[in-house]
Formats: sequence, C-alpha cells, structure tokens
Amino acid sequence: MNIMLVSVTERTREIGLRRAVGARAKDIVTQFVTEALALCIGGGLLGIAIGVGIAMGIDGRTIADQDMTTVIQPWSIFVAFGVAAGIGALSGSYPAFRASRLDPIQALRTE
Repeated sequence: MNIMLVSVTERTREIGLRRAVGARAKDIVTQFVTEALALCIGGGLLGIAIGVGIAMGIDGRTIADQDMTTVIQPWSIFVAFGVAAGIGALSGSYPAFRASRLDPIQALRTE
C-alpha cells in the first residue's frame, strides 16, 4: 500500500491532467487497482517459482544427517496465489480511491 501511495503522490500531475481531459474517477481507480494487482500477481508468481525451485532443489538431499523429502501441494500454491492477488486488490483500493478524489486544478498546480 505504501508503494501505491507514493505512486499516487508522485503522479499527481498526471492524474490531474487525466481528470482535466475527461477521465472519470472510475477510470483512475481502475488504473491504480490494476497496477497494484499486476505488481502483487507478479510477486506471487515469482514467489511460487522460487519456492517450488527451492523445494525441488533440496528434495532427496541429505542435510545434517537427515534425508530431505519435500512435498508440493497444489492447493497451497493456489492459496498463496490467491492471498497475493487479494492483498494486491486491498492494498491498491485506498490509494486508487484517494487518487480518484483529487481535484484536477489542485493536482495540476502541484510540482
């Protein structure tokens, strides 16, 4: 959420310009929620790939005199991906709402 709030703050002029040329509040919300979802889904996919890679890498190896056996459950992958997407949607909602409420004139005056 902090990253998205910083993004809104840094792009205040862009938001003001879009609002001034006719973008609706719904358009601004869609833009920022989509951006947050893309970031979280990308992070979720990367995390799943790294986790599965590590699990496969240590499967069958002996570590500290113990044979390591890993089991990858498909449901845990779906839950992890769902949590990442849910966090993206929730953490992008407030900054998107905040961006959509900006007054175009005040936003264009911001440096």
